[in-house]
Amino acid sequence: MKVLAVLYNGFKAAIEEPRLLGTVENKLGMDKWLASRGHEFIVTSSKDGPNSDFEKHIVDAEVLITTPFHPGYLTRELIEKAKNLKICITAGVGSDHIDLNAAVDRKIQVLEVSGSNVTSVAEHAIMNMLLLVRNFVPAHEMIERGDWQVSEIARNAFDIEGKVIGTIGAGRIGYRIMQRLLPFNPKELLYYDYHEIPPEAESAVNCKHVGTVEELVSQCDIVTVNCPLHEGTRGMINDRLLSAFKPGAWLVNTARGAICDEHAVARALASGKLRGYAGDVWNVQPAPKDHPWRTMKNPLGGGNGMVPHYSGTTLDAQARYAAGTKSILEKYLDGKPQVHQNIIVGTGKYESTSYGKH
Repeated sequence: MKVLAVLYNGFKAAIEEPRLLGTVENKLGMDKWLASRGHEFIVTSSKDGPNSDFEKHIVDAEVLITTPFHPGYLTRELIEKAKNLKICITAGVGSDHIDLNAAVDRKIQVLEVSGSNVTSVAEHAIMNMLLLVRNFVPAHEMIERGDWQVSEIARNAFDIEGKVIGTIGAGRIGYRIMQRLLPFNPKELLYYDYHEIPPEAESAVNCKHVGTVEELVSQCDIVTVNCPLHEGTRGMINDRLLSAFKPGAWLVNTARGAICDEHAVARALASGKLRGYAGDVWNVQPAPKDHPWRTMKNPLGGGNGMVPHYSGTTLDAQARYAAGTKSILEKYLDGKPQVHQNIIVGTGKYESTSYGKH
């Protein structure tokens, strides 16, 4: 069969570092294995437009492997052209780049390597909070310029201790973030999720559920976004919701860029409504050179902690999601049942509630 993988180019780095498994050059470590089983394995980074390798090969591929870090956007239109497509595997976590409703209609399975990125992303979110609250980026830029003016940095630097911190989404990543925040001694940990976590898990991190996202953000000094992107969360953090935030709050988003309205966030940061915004996810990836999040600043010239999408693709995470992708594909090829937590769309129906209530 034909297996099509859309991955990101690693270039020189991938040649020098073979543990960059999620790259075109290193092919998730699966090329020899698939060849030994007699399958055709097409690996490309070319994903946009009718002349891309993605659109050329999707028409007869049986298996599609994609990655959240360089997503091949599988629309309903492309699914209708993909006459042989049986299964989509996300090498990582987050399958919002696939039209899941269309996959249900066509009885195409969608699976991802659940849990492969949770530690990596949780650590990144904690780092984002620290660099925003401590005003790290402007401080480092000052040193690079050859300047030294402590007061210009300290005027907007704070401690995490004693702050109210809330997560939108308390699944595997959101919960781990709360676990990692405990030693910082926050004033309160809040979470909003349509699934309340068990009482014993709440007690373990001393967190409290709130009934609405508006109630959450109105109380928090720091808000971290840890929910999937679906119809119910797309554009959720907009001008209206941002108006409910505490003045000068910090916002961290390592979930999906499109959960936030890009222009609303830029306006909130420029006005000082948000003191800072950090994350690694963008509404379009790769992000255009003129994307407002690349250069937006707060009134003091800081508050921007944006980086490329890499929190869930550390070398440790790549080892986990490459192994998980191979396991999913091997089970498919051998006709064996899949691990249930990896299944987003089964045959003709949703198996996960992560992408909204169905």
